[in-house]
Amino acid sequence: MNSELEEIKKKLEELKAQHILVPKMSMIKTKEQIDGIREAGLINTGILDTVSLQIHAGMSTEEINTIVHNYTISHNAIPAPLNYEGFPKSVCTSINDVVCHGIPSKKEILKEGDIINVDVTTIYKGYYADASRMFIIGKAKPIAEKLVRVTKEMLDECVKSIIPWKSHLGDIGEICTRIARRNGFSVVENIGGHGVGLDFHEDPYVSHVAKAHTGVLLVPGMVFTIEPMVNEGRSGVYQDLFDGWTVRTIDHKLSAQWEYTIAVKEDGIEILTH
Repeated sequence: MNSELEEIKKKLEELKAQHILVPKMSMIKTKEQIDGIREAGLINTGILDTVSLQIHAGMSTEEINTIVHNYTISHNAIPAPLNYEGFPKSVCTSINDVVCHGIPSKKEILKEGDIINVDVTTIYKGYYADASRMFIIGKAKPIAEKLVRVTKEMLDECVKSIIPWKSHLGDIGEICTRIARRNGFSVVENIGGHGVGLDFHEDPYVSHVAKAHTGVLLVPGMVFTIEPMVNEGRSGVYQDLFDGWTVRTIDHKLSAQWEYTIAVKEDGIEILTH
C-alpha cells in the first residue's frame, strides 16, 4: 500500500473510532487507477459529444448504437454494455417514459418533441467510465424541457455540494429529493448510482432519495456515478417482461436522467466523464 493510501487508511481508522461511518478501503482508488479511469472517461465523453452532433429526428436508436460502437472500437476501447449480463447492444437509449436500459432498435425512430437519454460506459485498458446525457429532439413540450433542465441542475448541485472528509453519501439523495419536490417531480427510488472504475458496478450504492448526513463519509479516492432519474409523475417504475431490460415509469409519464462519473480528491471533486 502506497503512502497516500496509508494516510487515508489512518484517517479512516481514527474516524471509525469516533463512530463515524466510513468507506471500506476497497472503495478507495489509487492515483494511478484514477488516471486510468480518467483516460476511459475522455473516450466516453468523446462518444457522447459525437452523439450530440449527429442525433436528430428521423434517425433510429440503432443508428445511435452504431455511432457509439464504432467510435469506441476506433479508439481501442470496449463498449461495456455489449453482452453485459446478456444486454444485446453497446449503449442504452431511453426515450420519453423509459427510465433506463432502453435497447436500441432499427424500428425505434426519434421524432420531434422526444426526449432521450443516451447512457454510455467505456472500458479502456481495463478501466471503466460511465456517463449519460439527455437530448431534446427539436422542440419539446415545456414540461419535458423543464424535466430535462431540472434533472441536469440537480446533478450539478449534487457535485458542487460534495466536500471531501465532510459530506456523506446520503447528502446526494437529500439534494435530489428536495429539488425534485420543489419542481413538482419525483425521484426513482430503487435505482441509483454506483462505484465504478475497476468494474462496471462497484460499491458504494448511491441512493438519490437518502437523508442528509447519512451513509458513508465521502473521502479522497472514491470514484462513483451520480445519476438521478427524475419522473414527471409518480416515482414508481416497472421492468419490461418481454425484453427483460427496459424500465418504464409506472404511469407512462416522462422520465429524465443525467450521469457523471466523479472522483473525490483532497481538494474537491473531479468529473471524470460527463
